[in-house]
Amino acid sequence: MAGRVNIGELARLLGISKASVSYALNGQPGVSDQTRARVLELARELQWYPSSSARALSGGRAGVVGVVLAREPEVIGTEPYYMLVISGIESVLIHSEYALLLRMVTAEPGRDLAVYEKWAGEKRVDGVMLFDQRRADPRIPLVQLLGLPAVLHGVPGSGARIRAVVPDERGDAERVVGHLHALGHRRVAHLTGPLDLLHEERRDELMREVAARRGMLVETVPADYTVDTAARLVAQHLRRRGGPTAWVASNDLMALGAMRAAAAAGVGVPGQVSVLSWDDSMLCEVGAPPMTALDRHPREYGRLSARALLDEIAGVADDGAVPQPSELRVRASTGPAAP
Repeated sequence: MAGRVNIGELARLLGISKASVSYALNGQPGVSDQTRARVLELARELQWYPSSSARALSGGRAGVVGVVLAREPEVIGTEPYYMLVISGIESVLIHSEYALLLRMVTAEPGRDLAVYEKWAGEKRVDGVMLFDQRRADPRIPLVQLLGLPAVLHGVPGSGARIRAVVPDERGDAERVVGHLHALGHRRVAHLTGPLDLLHEERRDELMREVAARRGMLVETVPADYTVDTAARLVAQHLRRRGGPTAWVASNDLMALGAMRAAAAAGVGVPGQVSVLSWDDSMLCEVGAPPMTALDRHPREYGRLSARALLDEIAGVADDGAVPQPSELRVRASTGPAAP
């Protein structure tokens, strides 16, 4: 019977108007809680669900939230952090009436903007989560112009009026730098992602600030989150005399690249140089040696971001929830600074 049921049939079976059925199914006001419960119960019994396009055309919600990741697909496919965040997002959405629509586009300017415009024009999504904010990021004014509820995953740029789930990046820098300082390291290399990303820029600033207070020097080495680029850059520095005694990489893949370069150069880890990853993952645990890493609880971060977006869509005030503090997982890749 599910294939023959429509709103009119539900209304006839319940003895109410089609408008009341539509209000109940789309979560709109205009019906009592008892009527809404009757409509939803019958729809479930008949295994009938309103299409997202029909709901959008009727002014209801699409039941979908969107994420656009503007990085090369092969990078996203090998970087565990994003998959862990998305698993946290899904763990919230699975208990709601919402599904996740994920698109991956290249970092070419404007590719992601076109997706948001298409989604808004087609009423495909009810809201979006924004990752990897850049300086003068055009996505924030765009989603505001389009009327798309949005939540930023990270620190908002100056003047950006948008709900955000903000990590304790200063605390993270204190943990990383403090660990290396306690081991006697005074010259540290920071292998970053692209510095036009605000979280990378702020992370590097905080590393330098915290290190300077402790009498340490930080050398910034910009990279692109990939193993190969990291290995090439670290290999160049290992050939220098008086170079850094520790490397801090912005993700686990680049930390693996640093380890690969050290092994190829015959440089012992951690005997001659220490390696630390800003992101923890299974890759850090199974490396040889296992890598010291900052566990930033990405699943919980994803859960908070999803809840914040659902609240934004529903018009619920920002409760200011923040991610739980990161924890440094000390493993065998960090040790006392070489003399």
